[in-house]
Amino acid sequence: MLEIDSLEDISALRESVDVECKLAQGRDGKGALPKEFWPTYSAFANTRGGDIFLGVRERSSGHFELAGVADPQKVIDELWTGLNNPQKVSVNLLSDLWVRLIEIEDKTVVHIHVPAATRKQRPVYLRGNPLSGTYRRFNSTDHLLGEEQVRRMLAEQVEDSRDSEILRGFGLDDLDIESFNQYRQLYANRQPDHPWNQLDAQAFLYQIGGWRKDREAGGSGLTRAGLLMFGQQVAIIEAFPNYMLDYQERPEPKAELRWVDRFTLDGSWSGNVFDFYRRVIRKLTADLKVPFALEGDQRQDDTLVHKALREALVNTLVHADYSGRASILVVKRPDMFGFRNPGLMRVPVDQAMAGGYSDCRNRLLQNMFRYIGLGENAGSGLPKIFQGWSSQHWRKPVLRETQAPSDQTLLELHMLSLVPESVLAELHASLGEDVFASLSDKERLVLVTASIERTVDHGRMMSILDIHPRDLSQLLAGLVEKRLMLRGGAGRGTVYFLPDAYLEDIFTELEMAEETAGSSSAPLNMSSGPLLSNSGPLETGSGPLGISSGPWEDLEALARPIAERGKAPRGKVEEVILALCCRRPLRLDELTRLLNRSAESLRKHYLQPMVRARRLKLLYPTKPNHPQQAYITEESGHDQ
Repeated sequence: MLEIDSLEDISALRESVDVECKLAQGRDGKGALPKEFWPTYSAFANTRGGDIFLGVRERSSGHFELAGVADPQKVIDELWTGLNNPQKVSVNLLSDLWVRLIEIEDKTVVHIHVPAATRKQRPVYLRGNPLSGTYRRFNSTDHLLGEEQVRRMLAEQVEDSRDSEILRGFGLDDLDIESFNQYRQLYANRQPDHPWNQLDAQAFLYQIGGWRKDREAGGSGLTRAGLLMFGQQVAIIEAFPNYMLDYQERPEPKAELRWVDRFTLDGSWSGNVFDFYRRVIRKLTADLKVPFALEGDQRQDDTLVHKALREALVNTLVHADYSGRASILVVKRPDMFGFRNPGLMRVPVDQAMAGGYSDCRNRLLQNMFRYIGLGENAGSGLPKIFQGWSSQHWRKPVLRETQAPSDQTLLELHMLSLVPESVLAELHASLGEDVFASLSDKERLVLVTASIERTVDHGRMMSILDIHPRDLSQLLAGLVEKRLMLRGGAGRGTVYFLPDAYLEDIFTELEMAEETAGSSSAPLNMSSGPLLSNSGPLETGSGPLGISSGPWEDLEALARPIAERGKAPRGKVEEVILALCCRRPLRLDELTRLLNRSAESLRKHYLQPMVRARRLKLLYPTKPNHPQQAYITEESGHDQ
């Protein structure tokens, strides 16, 4: 819950993923709850929560000033009346503690804290219809969700386990028998005297959750878990059209689409989750350079790091939303491992990291792995991963969620010490002796972390530094003031990054290629490089995100000297790009049409170098694959 108590705090407010300011003056000037409050309430509830301040006026520069609410009790009465009206909003999440009146300079601001809704409460929707009244927060705007996204929320709400449903029309002939028999052998090896070993295939499948009886309608059938774990690729994709498993081993410690080994759905193997695990875990641990341990005089090859990688891979598979649009992606690089699964986490990130509570999306899959000694179901999985990485004094793992271009959870396991000498040396060389010597140890650690992880935020640095939160905020602000770091976003969405950072991560380029292909399960042309989505020209008189600007014809006139020439001097092309992006943010596909140049040429030879040289900047600097990503000049004055 954000605290404000002065004019300085008001001036420092920025609308963001978790902060919204509204004037709330009403027609009579005495105060009223604005209609726009309700979409923000729904959006905050369906995202990560947030704070709404009523009685705050926005200035043209994007900053805010105190206006006050003359009759705050009237606003509060309207708030509680609406919250308790099911035709207005589906659920009241607020308590008296989260609605406060703040007195500043003899004026009153109404502060409303909206908590994040639980899985069982989502979606929080308006007007009595979830399919047409559900919002989610993206950056500083409230977005109405589409029917597919809402139905996924509804499924999450009512289904404690997403994999227990009986699949009509699927049976034992849709299973890969070799995979199933290998699983049974592993089970028998682990529990040789267990009575389930004597059962036939269907009875055994029933005991582990792959086959289920429908006690209401009668009959029985294969469950989602049974098909995912042991099915054949064709049958799995029939049941889960977006299903995609992908492992990539990349040769260098940087984000790129080149790999030296790739294992994905290509028809040469079963394509099921069990087979993917068995093959990928061998690849992940094949050349792991971790000193072996001794137990007595016996070498123990199964180290904490091996256990952490097994846990990370199982977690990725059992927590995935197999109806989601992102693929399951596992990346191995010389410096790190990365794991991505479709779907957001069912418990808050900090609670998951602490352990002790589990809300698995696919509980039957989780049990199937547990029966053969893999994975946990007591909420101890993530702590085991963190313990394995801590045993080598490597950097603390990064666990995060993203909602663009689709809901997904990302886990990054960096195999680097907290302050690698090579990164420290690069930082020393780039800053120079005088600047480097002037930095404190904590400032150097922030810069080193940003160099390794591309971006850092307040929470990430709090997990690394022994420092008070207020002191950390001042430290980060100081680095920005010295221009050693740049800042993007606001509120809890604020991130910090080095000025020359090209903000990608190991998942970004594949996401962009998938989006261009139109489906996570579609074949990818990996040699062509990433492209931003092509969504057509902007309407006359409006820029992306509704930014008011001049007509498209004016931009065409500016671009014509380049568009009508086959070749043009590089300096002239850059000059026109700057002139265009000064007028308003422009997407890659728009610049392609305006300048009559190929997207690949513009991106590689002009846009990327100009971003690195800080002549251009991204409208969403921390989300390179944002569906409305655009280029803007440093001097244009547009705020995100």
